Amino acid sequence: MFISVSIRAQETGKDGFTNPLLTSGPDPFSFYKDGYYYYTHTLGDRIGIWKTKDITKLKTAEYKTIYTPPVGTMYSKHLWAPEILFIRDKWYVYFAADDGRNENHRMYVLENDSPDPMSGNWVFKGKIADPADKWAIDGDVFEYKNQLYMIWSGWEGDVDVQQNIYIAKMKNPWTIEGKRVCLSRPQLDWETHGDINDQNNPRHVNVNEGPQFLRHGAQLFIVFSASGCWTDFYALGILKFTGENNLLEAAAWQKHPLPVLKTTVENGVYAPGHNSFFKSPDGTEDWILYHANDQPGQGCGGHRSPRAQKFTWDKQGMPYFGEPIKTGIPLPSPSGSDKNGK
Repeated sequence: MFISVSIRAQETGKDGFTNPLLTSGPDPFSFYKDGYYYYTHTLGDRIGIWKTKDITKLKTAEYKTIYTPPVGTMYSKHLWAPEILFIRDKWYVYFAADDGRNENHRMYVLENDSPDPMSGNWVFKGKIADPADKWAIDGDVFEYKNQLYMIWSGWEGDVDVQQNIYIAKMKNPWTIEGKRVCLSRPQLDWETHGDINDQNNPRHVNVNEGPQFLRHGAQLFIVFSASGCWTDFYALGILKFTGENNLLEAAAWQKHPLPVLKTTVENGVYAPGHNSFFKSPDGTEDWILYHANDQPGQGCGGHRSPRAQKFTWDKQGMPYFGEPIKTGIPLPSPSGSDKNGK
Protein backbone atom coordinates (compact mmCIF):
# COMPACT_ATOMS: atom_id res chain seq x y z
CA MET A 1 0.00 0.00 0.00
CA PHE A 2 1.17 3.52 -0.80
CA ILE A 3 0.72 7.18 0.01
CA SER A 4 3.61 9.27 -1.34
CA VAL A 5 7.26 8.72 -2.16
CA SER A 6 10.50 10.66 -2.46
CA ILE A 7 13.63 9.38 -4.19
CA ARG A 8 16.18 11.50 -2.33
CA ALA A 9 19.15 9.44 -1.22
CA GLN A 10 20.74 8.67 2.10
CA GLU A 11 24.40 9.76 2.18
CA THR A 12 26.86 6.89 2.52
CA GLY A 13 30.57 6.30 2.80
CA LYS A 14 32.77 5.78 -0.27
CA ASP A 15 33.77 2.19 0.46
CA GLY A 16 30.65 1.00 2.24
CA PHE A 17 27.15 2.11 3.10
CA THR A 18 24.62 2.72 5.82
CA ASN A 19 20.94 1.91 5.84
CA PRO A 20 18.60 3.19 4.57
CA LEU A 21 19.78 3.22 0.96
CA LEU A 22 17.31 6.00 0.10
CA THR A 23 15.24 8.23 2.36
CA SER A 24 12.09 6.68 0.84
CA GLY A 25 11.32 3.66 -1.31
CA PRO A 26 8.56 1.17 -0.51
CA ASP A 27 8.58 -2.35 -1.97
CA PRO A 28 12.23 -2.45 -3.15
CA PHE A 29 13.28 -4.93 -5.82
CA SER A 30 16.48 -5.55 -7.79
CA PHE A 31 17.70 -7.81 -10.58
CA TYR A 32 21.36 -8.43 -11.44
CA LYS A 33 22.56 -8.93 -15.02
CA ASP A 34 25.86 -8.42 -16.85
CA GLY A 35 27.53 -6.56 -14.02
CA TYR A 36 24.66 -4.21 -13.19
CA TYR A 37 21.82 -4.12 -10.67
CA TYR A 38 18.50 -2.85 -11.96
CA TYR A 39 16.46 -1.55 -9.06
CA THR A 40 12.87 -0.33 -8.70
CA HIS A 41 10.33 0.52 -6.01
CA THR A 42 6.81 1.88 -5.68
CA LEU A 43 6.47 5.39 -7.10
CA GLY A 44 2.68 5.40 -7.30
CA ASP A 45 2.06 7.20 -10.59
CA ARG A 46 4.80 5.72 -12.80
CA ILE A 47 7.42 2.99 -13.15
CA GLY A 48 11.09 3.95 -12.76
CA ILE A 49 14.31 1.93 -12.69
CA TRP A 50 17.81 2.62 -11.36
CA LYS A 51 21.02 1.12 -12.80
CA THR A 52 24.19 0.64 -10.74
CA LYS A 53 27.15 -1.70 -10.25
CA ASP A 54 26.70 -1.42 -6.47
CA ILE A 55 23.14 -1.74 -5.21
CA THR A 56 24.10 0.11 -2.00
CA LYS A 57 24.98 3.22 -4.03
CA LEU A 58 21.51 4.03 -5.27
CA LYS A 59 22.06 7.72 -4.53
CA THR A 60 24.48 7.90 -7.47
CA ALA A 61 22.69 5.43 -9.74
CA GLU A 62 21.39 6.28 -13.19
CA TYR A 63 17.59 6.67 -13.08
CA LYS A 64 14.96 6.53 -15.81
CA THR A 65 11.16 6.64 -15.85
CA ILE A 66 10.24 3.83 -18.22
CA TYR A 67 6.45 3.96 -18.10
CA THR A 68 3.70 6.41 -17.21
CA PRO A 69 0.22 4.95 -17.75
CA PRO A 70 -2.38 6.76 -19.85
CA VAL A 71 -4.95 8.76 -17.91
CA GLY A 72 -8.38 7.29 -17.34
CA THR A 73 -7.55 3.59 -17.60
CA MET A 74 -8.03 0.72 -15.18
CA TYR A 75 -4.27 0.88 -14.51
CA SER A 76 -3.63 4.64 -14.40
CA LYS A 77 -3.35 5.03 -10.61
CA HIS A 78 -1.80 3.44 -7.52
CA LEU A 79 1.02 1.63 -9.30
CA TRP A 80 2.48 -0.63 -6.62
CA ALA A 81 5.39 -3.01 -6.12
CA PRO A 82 7.01 -3.19 -9.58
CA GLU A 83 9.49 -5.99 -10.32
CA ILE A 84 11.99 -5.98 -13.17
CA LEU A 85 13.07 -9.42 -14.45
CA PHE A 86 14.99 -10.79 -17.43
CA ILE A 87 13.07 -13.84 -18.67
CA ARG A 88 13.77 -15.85 -21.81
CA ASP A 89 15.87 -13.13 -23.49
CA LYS A 90 13.56 -10.19 -22.77
CA TRP A 91 13.00 -7.73 -19.94
CA TYR A 92 9.69 -7.66 -18.11
CA VAL A 93 8.26 -5.39 -15.43
CA TYR A 94 5.31 -6.65 -13.40
CA PHE A 95 3.24 -4.20 -11.35
CA ALA A 96 -0.16 -3.74 -9.74
CA ALA A 97 -2.42 -0.78 -10.52
CA ASP A 98 -6.02 0.40 -10.44
CA ASP A 99 -8.29 3.22 -11.61
CA GLY A 100 -8.31 4.98 -8.25
CA ARG A 101 -10.44 2.36 -6.50
CA ASN A 102 -8.47 -0.23 -4.53
CA GLU A 103 -10.98 -3.00 -5.23
CA ASN A 104 -9.96 -2.77 -8.90
CA HIS A 105 -6.28 -3.52 -8.30
CA ARG A 106 -4.97 -6.05 -10.81
CA MET A 107 -1.51 -6.99 -12.13
CA TYR A 108 -0.03 -5.77 -15.41
CA VAL A 109 3.16 -6.39 -17.39
CA LEU A 110 5.56 -4.44 -19.62
CA GLU A 111 8.05 -5.95 -22.09
CA ASN A 112 11.35 -4.70 -23.56
CA ASP A 113 13.52 -6.68 -25.99
CA SER A 114 16.56 -4.38 -25.65
CA PRO A 115 19.69 -5.88 -24.02
CA ASP A 116 19.75 -2.85 -21.71
CA PRO A 117 16.40 -2.04 -20.04
CA MET A 118 17.43 1.62 -19.76
CA SER A 119 17.10 1.82 -23.57
CA GLY A 120 14.77 0.36 -26.17
CA ASN A 121 10.97 0.47 -26.00
CA TRP A 122 8.84 -0.69 -23.11
CA VAL A 123 5.65 -2.18 -24.52
CA PHE A 124 2.50 -2.53 -22.42
CA LYS A 125 1.49 -6.21 -22.76
CA GLY A 126 -1.71 -5.87 -20.74
CA LYS A 127 -3.30 -7.39 -17.66
CA ILE A 128 -1.99 -10.67 -16.32
CA ALA A 129 -4.65 -12.64 -14.43
CA ASP A 130 -5.88 -16.15 -13.70
CA PRO A 131 -9.46 -17.11 -14.67
CA ALA A 132 -10.84 -15.94 -11.30
CA ASP A 133 -9.54 -12.40 -12.01
CA LYS A 134 -9.84 -11.25 -8.40
CA TRP A 135 -8.02 -8.37 -6.66
CA ALA A 136 -4.28 -9.02 -7.06
CA ILE A 137 -0.96 -7.30 -6.21
CA ASP A 138 2.73 -8.12 -5.65
CA GLY A 139 3.41 -10.55 -8.48
CA ASP A 140 6.72 -12.45 -8.62
CA VAL A 141 7.75 -14.76 -11.47
CA PHE A 142 10.11 -17.73 -11.20
CA GLU A 143 11.23 -20.54 -13.49
CA TYR A 144 11.41 -24.01 -11.93
CA LYS A 145 12.36 -27.06 -14.01
CA ASN A 146 11.62 -25.23 -17.29
CA GLN A 147 8.17 -24.11 -16.12
CA LEU A 148 7.32 -20.49 -15.33
CA TYR A 149 5.22 -19.74 -12.24
CA MET A 150 3.72 -16.58 -10.81
CA ILE A 151 2.96 -15.99 -7.14
CA TRP A 152 1.00 -13.01 -5.82
CA SER A 153 -1.20 -11.67 -3.05
CA GLY A 154 -4.93 -11.71 -3.70
CA TRP A 155 -8.43 -11.75 -2.33
CA GLU A 156 -10.40 -14.97 -2.27
CA GLY A 157 -13.59 -13.08 -3.16
CA ASP A 158 -14.54 -9.48 -3.87
CA VAL A 159 -14.34 -8.05 -0.35
CA ASP A 160 -11.26 -6.67 1.43
CA VAL A 161 -11.16 -8.96 4.45
CA GLN A 162 -8.08 -11.10 3.79
CA GLN A 163 -5.08 -11.35 1.46
CA ASN A 164 -3.75 -14.81 0.61
CA ILE A 165 -0.70 -16.03 -1.31
CA TYR A 166 -1.58 -17.65 -4.65
CA ILE A 167 0.41 -19.50 -7.33
CA ALA A 168 -0.32 -20.41 -10.95
CA LYS A 169 1.55 -21.77 -13.94
CA MET A 170 2.38 -19.43 -16.80
CA LYS A 171 2.02 -20.10 -20.52
CA ASN A 172 4.53 -17.34 -21.25
CA PRO A 173 5.90 -14.33 -19.32
CA TRP A 174 2.68 -12.33 -19.83
CA THR A 175 0.00 -15.06 -19.61
CA ILE A 176 -1.18 -17.17 -16.67
CA GLU A 177 -2.23 -20.70 -17.61
CA GLY A 178 -4.80 -22.49 -15.49
CA LYS A 179 -6.42 -21.82 -12.15
CA ARG A 180 -4.73 -20.27 -9.15
CA VAL A 181 -3.89 -22.33 -6.05
CA CYS A 182 -3.80 -20.86 -2.55
CA LEU A 183 -0.51 -21.59 -0.75
CA SER A 184 -0.90 -19.51 2.40
CA ARG A 185 -3.59 -17.80 4.41
CA PRO A 186 -2.90 -15.51 7.39
CA GLN A 187 -3.81 -17.75 10.32
CA LEU A 188 -1.06 -17.52 12.93
CA ASP A 189 -1.10 -14.82 15.61
CA TRP A 190 1.80 -12.84 14.15
CA GLU A 191 0.08 -12.81 10.72
CA THR A 192 -3.26 -11.44 11.86
CA HIS A 193 -2.64 -7.93 13.19
CA GLY A 194 -4.77 -5.84 10.91
CA ASP A 195 -7.15 -3.43 12.68
CA ILE A 196 -7.97 -0.39 10.51
CA ASN A 197 -9.21 2.47 12.69
CA ASP A 198 -11.09 4.30 9.95
CA GLN A 199 -13.91 6.38 11.44
CA ASN A 200 -16.01 5.84 8.32
CA ASN A 201 -15.20 2.15 7.90
CA PRO A 202 -13.45 0.52 10.88
CA ARG A 203 -12.54 -3.08 10.09
CA HIS A 204 -9.98 -5.86 10.43
CA VAL A 205 -7.99 -7.20 7.47
CA ASN A 206 -5.63 -10.18 7.67
CA VAL A 207 -2.67 -10.00 5.30
CA ASN A 208 -0.21 -12.25 3.48
CA GLU A 209 1.50 -10.30 0.69
CA GLY A 210 4.78 -9.51 -1.09
CA PRO A 211 5.74 -13.15 -1.84
CA GLN A 212 9.26 -13.77 -3.17
CA PHE A 213 10.78 -17.01 -4.42
CA LEU A 214 14.15 -17.91 -2.87
CA ARG A 215 16.25 -20.86 -4.03
CA HIS A 216 19.21 -22.36 -2.14
CA GLY A 217 20.71 -25.38 -3.84
CA ALA A 218 17.91 -27.91 -4.24
CA GLN A 219 15.69 -26.15 -1.69
CA LEU A 220 12.95 -23.69 -2.59
CA PHE A 221 11.26 -21.13 -0.35
CA ILE A 222 8.73 -18.33 -0.54
CA VAL A 223 9.38 -15.41 1.79
CA PHE A 224 6.33 -13.20 2.32
CA SER A 225 5.06 -10.28 4.41
CA ALA A 226 2.31 -10.67 6.99
CA SER A 227 0.01 -8.50 9.12
CA GLY A 228 -1.08 -5.07 7.94
CA CYS A 229 1.62 -2.74 6.66
CA TRP A 230 -0.25 -0.02 8.59
CA THR A 231 0.81 -1.76 11.83
CA ASP A 232 4.20 -2.18 13.50
CA PHE A 233 3.56 -5.95 13.47
CA TYR A 234 4.35 -6.12 9.74
CA ALA A 235 6.96 -8.88 9.42
CA LEU A 236 8.44 -11.52 7.15
CA GLY A 237 7.42 -15.18 7.15
CA ILE A 238 8.59 -18.15 5.13
CA LEU A 239 7.16 -21.17 3.30
CA LYS A 240 9.35 -24.16 2.46
CA PHE A 241 8.61 -26.47 -0.46
CA THR A 242 8.71 -30.09 0.69
CA GLY A 243 7.37 -31.70 -2.48
CA GLU A 244 9.13 -32.96 -5.61
CA ASN A 245 8.03 -31.38 -8.88
CA ASN A 246 4.56 -29.89 -8.47
CA LEU A 247 4.72 -26.38 -7.02
CA LEU A 248 0.91 -26.23 -7.21
CA GLU A 249 0.65 -28.85 -4.46
CA ALA A 250 -0.47 -26.61 -1.62
CA ALA A 251 0.14 -29.26 1.06
CA ALA A 252 3.81 -29.40 0.04
CA TRP A 253 4.42 -25.84 1.23
CA GLN A 254 5.25 -25.81 4.95
CA LYS A 255 4.90 -22.54 6.85
CA HIS A 256 7.47 -21.70 9.52
CA PRO A 257 5.60 -21.04 12.78
CA LEU A 258 7.43 -17.77 13.61
CA PRO A 259 8.37 -14.62 11.68
CA VAL A 260 11.90 -14.57 10.25
CA LEU A 261 12.36 -10.76 10.31
CA LYS A 262 10.32 -8.43 12.50
CA THR A 263 10.23 -5.07 14.31
CA THR A 264 13.24 -4.55 16.57
CA VAL A 265 12.60 -1.64 18.90
CA GLU A 266 16.16 -1.74 20.25
CA ASN A 267 17.51 -1.07 16.74
CA GLY A 268 14.85 1.47 15.85
CA VAL A 269 13.53 -0.56 12.90
CA TYR A 270 9.76 -0.90 12.60
CA ALA A 271 7.53 -2.94 10.27
CA PRO A 272 10.24 -4.53 8.09
CA GLY A 273 8.78 -6.25 5.06
CA HIS A 274 8.15 -6.52 1.34
CA ASN A 275 11.56 -7.95 0.58
CA SER A 276 13.52 -9.18 -2.40
CA PHE A 277 16.89 -10.95 -2.72
CA PHE A 278 20.16 -10.47 -4.56
CA LYS A 279 23.64 -11.97 -4.77
CA SER A 280 26.84 -9.99 -4.35
CA PRO A 281 28.54 -9.20 -7.69
CA ASP A 282 31.07 -12.00 -7.16
CA GLY A 283 28.30 -14.48 -6.29
CA THR A 284 29.67 -15.35 -2.84
CA GLU A 285 27.13 -13.57 -0.62
CA ASP A 286 23.35 -13.62 -0.19
CA TRP A 287 21.59 -10.35 0.57
CA ILE A 288 18.07 -9.33 1.46
CA LEU A 289 16.54 -6.04 0.38
CA TYR A 290 13.49 -4.80 2.33
CA HIS A 291 11.72 -1.66 3.46
CA ALA A 292 11.08 -0.49 7.02
CA ASN A 293 10.15 2.56 9.08
CA ASP A 294 12.35 4.49 11.52
CA GLN A 295 9.57 5.27 14.02
CA PRO A 296 6.52 3.42 15.36
CA GLY A 297 3.18 4.15 13.79
CA GLN A 298 4.50 5.44 10.45
CA GLY A 299 2.36 2.98 8.50
CA CYS A 300 2.26 2.38 4.75
CA GLY A 301 3.41 5.70 3.35
CA GLY A 302 6.57 7.36 2.12
CA HIS A 303 8.40 6.92 5.43
CA ARG A 304 9.23 3.37 4.36
CA SER A 305 12.82 3.23 3.14
CA PRO A 306 14.88 0.49 1.44
CA ARG A 307 17.54 -1.34 3.46
CA ALA A 308 20.00 -4.10 2.57
CA GLN A 309 21.81 -6.63 4.74
CA LYS A 310 23.72 -9.85 4.23
CA PHE A 311 22.16 -13.12 5.45
CA THR A 312 23.36 -16.66 6.02
CA TRP A 313 21.97 -20.22 6.08
CA ASP A 314 21.55 -22.49 9.10
CA LYS A 315 22.42 -26.19 9.37
CA GLN A 316 18.94 -27.17 8.17
CA GLY A 317 19.37 -25.08 5.03
CA MET A 318 16.97 -22.35 6.18
CA PRO A 319 17.81 -18.68 5.58
CA TYR A 320 18.84 -16.79 8.71
CA PHE A 321 18.24 -13.05 8.47
CA GLY A 322 18.97 -12.07 12.07
CA GLU A 323 17.65 -8.71 13.27
CA PRO A 324 17.09 -5.71 11.02
CA ILE A 325 20.23 -3.57 11.28
CA LYS A 326 20.06 -0.16 12.91
CA THR A 327 20.21 2.82 10.58
CA GLY A 328 23.51 4.67 10.30
CA ILE A 329 25.70 1.65 11.12
CA PRO A 330 28.61 1.47 8.61
CA LEU A 331 28.48 -1.76 6.58
CA PRO A 332 30.74 -3.14 3.85
CA SER A 333 29.29 -3.17 0.35
CA PRO A 334 28.47 -6.56 -1.19
CA SER A 335 31.59 -8.52 -2.10
CA GLY A 336 32.95 -7.61 -5.52
CA SER A 337 31.05 -4.31 -5.76
CA ASP A 338 32.39 -1.47 -7.85
CA LYS A 339 33.39 1.24 -5.36
CA ASN A 340 32.22 3.97 -7.71
CA GLY A 341 28.82 2.34 -8.01
CA LYS A 342 28.42 3.43 -11.62
